[in-house]
Amino acid sequence: MSADRQSRSPRARSGVTIVVADPAWRRALPRPVGWVREVAQATLAAAGRMQDRLTVALADDQAVRVLNARYRGQDKPTNVLSFPSTDLAEGLGDIILARQTVLAEASRQGKPNAHHLAHLVAHGVLHLLGHDHARAGAAARMERLERRVLAGFAIPDPYRLPARTGWRAA
Repeated sequence: MSADRQSRSPRARSGVTIVVADPAWRRALPRPVGWVREVAQATLAAAGRMQDRLTVALADDQAVRVLNARYRGQDKPTNVLSFPSTDLAEGLGDIILARQTVLAEASRQGKPNAHHLAHLVAHGVLHLLGHDHARAGAAARMERLERRVLAGFAIPDPYRLPARTGWRAA
């Protein structure tokens, strides 16, 4: 990302830094920086890890596609990528969200954009904290934490959607 394409917000007390790499996020949602910070802080708090630091980048599909191809061998965008730090002194790591994919998923699932974004931020933070959804038991624990964080914002269970959306939890 070039310096002229990104906007940094000051580090919050919890150590959550938000980088707006795609300015279109500011048109897509009211106050996306504050919203993402609040959700990330709530997720850290739910895990008892408020002292930890992390960065969330609000990017576009192209930036996420490049990272997904480079680090996961999948030449396509995805909604969220989490990159745990190799040096915890530098923080937990980075989360990158793809605007077009996140908004398209929210639309397909019949969810408000802010709700879907909150779910993906919580999901990404939990990955940085070591949670995974590869095994059923681990997935259930991760989903319970996600639900608890989202409930604090009065966001419905993201895994229980109306049948009309055609969406199914993976």
